Amino acid sequence: MFRAFAQAFRTPDLRQKILITLLIMALYRLGTFVPAPGVSSQNINACLTQAEGTGLLDMFNLFSGGALLQLSVFALGILPYITASIIMQVMRVAVPRLDDLYQEGQSGQTKITQYTRYLTVFLAILQSTTMLTLAINGQMFPGCTSPLIPNGSPATYAFIILAMTTGTVVIMWFAEIITERGVGNGMSLLIFTSIVSTMPTQLADIWAGSGGWTKVLVIVVLILLVTLVVVYVESAQRRIPVQYARRMVGRRTYGGTTTYIPLKINMSGVIPVIFSSSIMMLPNMAAQFASPESGWAQWIQVNMNRTSPWYLLTEAVLILGFAYFYTSITFNPDEVADNLKRYGGFVPGFRAGRPTAEHLRYVVNRLTFAGAIYLAIIASLPSIIMIPLDLAPTQMPFGGTTLLIMVSVGLQTVKDINAQLQQHHYEGFLK
Repeated sequence: MFRAFAQAFRTPDLRQKILITLLIMALYRLGTFVPAPGVSSQNINACLTQAEGTGLLDMFNLFSGGALLQLSVFALGILPYITASIIMQVMRVAVPRLDDLYQEGQSGQTKITQYTRYLTVFLAILQSTTMLTLAINGQMFPGCTSPLIPNGSPATYAFIILAMTTGTVVIMWFAEIITERGVGNGMSLLIFTSIVSTMPTQLADIWAGSGGWTKVLVIVVLILLVTLVVVYVESAQRRIPVQYARRMVGRRTYGGTTTYIPLKINMSGVIPVIFSSSIMMLPNMAAQFASPESGWAQWIQVNMNRTSPWYLLTEAVLILGFAYFYTSITFNPDEVADNLKRYGGFVPGFRAGRPTAEHLRYVVNRLTFAGAIYLAIIASLPSIIMIPLDLAPTQMPFGGTTLLIMVSVGLQTVKDINAQLQQHHYEGFLK
């Protein structure tokens, strides 16, 4: 592996791509420490030490690399771009015009990318306004009385919204630069950078607190074990054999080859876990605005925390539903069967057309069920571990979503570097 790294840096074009990727990731991390205009960094640091917890903002703060609670210019991180991309994928099912654009090829997908950028800007304005409202009302850091924006005025608020929105546009540009001129997927690598940057600090807090080295060692071992499981499952696939019929064109014979359709066990990726986690935060959000004496608000606070059986069961059901929903969007058996029929391919034992589509749908449904169970176990594992380790939810340095993202992005990046090394006749990372 180290020899492959050396060979990668000896290749001029690949070395340039890796350096561009590392430079963009460094600039992204640097921007998380630049506060927005009018924001008091001293008061924010004081609130971070005084506040009992940030509650609903923990997950979003994790994906921004800690920039959200610092109200920096990169406070929103890559989340508006992710949300816009997911919305556009879902809208392809509801809006036939978008699906027609997607079928047009490169020109149509360029138009969809343009719509995604416009939607990202709109979501960035909406989310930055929400964050500013929470900061002004003192709901960002419960229990902290220090003003985050000491000299607030309409002009200052407008500059803060403009700075956060511009920061999101710059991050979106960073992600596209990495995708086009760097190594790997830019959006995924920026999320990977945000998650990895917060883990050492959380482990250090556990070490300095009541946990000591024993809990830190247990957590590190669990991270390694879960990483092995995730690597094994994410690399597994079900291969559907495909046979192409022979065709005579003039004096030449075409076709007659055998290939396969690779179907992953977890075809939906981390999207079901992200969706379910977002929905599970809504009851607690509603309970915060209710009266403390309200019965339903008290029930939510007791039974909808991360270590409650009700929470774990509800999250597992949501993950199962979203796994089937998102898989149905990303993989269309009818479309695959039509493409096979058009190019003279067929699955042995099944007629081309509708029988092939039904067989693919049957296989995908079984794989999706197994993948959803796997996602539910990975997502609930950190919550279960917190009980014997006696850790607060904010102290847990890893979660199911974070590990899935880290391992998936790492595997894909290594595969991309490996493919480029093989193009230069070098031995790659994967053997």
